[in-house]
Amino acid sequence: MTTAVIYSNGSQECERIAQLLESISTEFHRYDLGRHFEQHQFEMEFGGDAEYPQVSLGNKHIGNMKDTLHYLKNMNMLDK
Repeated sequence: MTTAVIYSNGSQECERIAQLLESISTEFHRYDLGRHFEQHQFEMEFGGDAEYPQVSLGNKHIGNMKDTLHYLKNMNMLDK
């Protein structure tokens, strides 16, 4: 598995997707709002209407929690 990256604001959705990604990834990086980045940086990177969490796998930006679950299911990564 490639490296997973999550941009989190500490919400339940962020915690859940972090646990899932940790369980299927060999390497995992988490960036937390207020510690590693500020809200304006998040908006500049992902857009003003972007939702938390934002997830990338390897060099591919996947998106929010729903996008990530859909991607992982389509890639058969949840069946392991």
